[in-house]
Amino acid sequence: MLDRLIILVTLLLPICATACSHSTSDNQPAATDTVTRNDSAATATVMNLPPLPDKPSGTAFIVISKRDMTLSVYDRGEGGDTVIVAQFPCCMGKNKGNKVKRGDMRTPESPDGKPFKITMIQDASTWKHDFGDGRGNIKAYGHWFLRLETPGHKGIGIHGSTNNEHTVPGRASEGCIRLLDKDIITLKEHFAYVGMPVTVQHETQAPFPWELRARHRQ
Repeated sequence: MLDRLIILVTLLLPICATACSHSTSDNQPAATDTVTRNDSAATATVMNLPPLPDKPSGTAFIVISKRDMTLSVYDRGEGGDTVIVAQFPCCMGKNKGNKVKRGDMRTPESPDGKPFKITMIQDASTWKHDFGDGRGNIKAYGHWFLRLETPGHKGIGIHGSTNNEHTVPGRASEGCIRLLDKDIITLKEHFAYVGMPVTVQHETQAPFPWELRARHRQ
């Protein structure tokens, strides 16, 4: 009798193991499911971004999403339609909300219909900053600083994240927009120009309807 019971249990174990494994994974995505992440490599794969242009077109513009922690570059396609040409993860001000005063650790948001503009493209490869965290005066801006005209506020720009790349994407800056060091170089060399419009959206703002269309015209 005991021998028969052991044989029966042995036969049932594989069936139980199979049933249990299915019951614990019914609500999980399959191993081949596509997962969208806020990094430039994944975004490029999902949206099939075009090759980088040799030089800035002078017509591209930027939309920065505080909600998604992304900096998107749009331009005109061959047919004249707006298309997305690049997207990078970014880091925003440590605190949420629109900037009110110096030192509030917030990234300013552009008024509706009135984007900020890049006023200067500066070599920041030797620039240093003391974050007051014990590391001292360290390099902090990547190779380029794209200075923005932000009425009411000074010193705001788009730059790299030397010694702070772990903060991208995220919330850790004093108000500027940080990119990975490699991404600020790509942005400067292939897209940025003085006068380039830059829209910074507020935290809960969804993509503009034309942005959704632009991302599917590849």
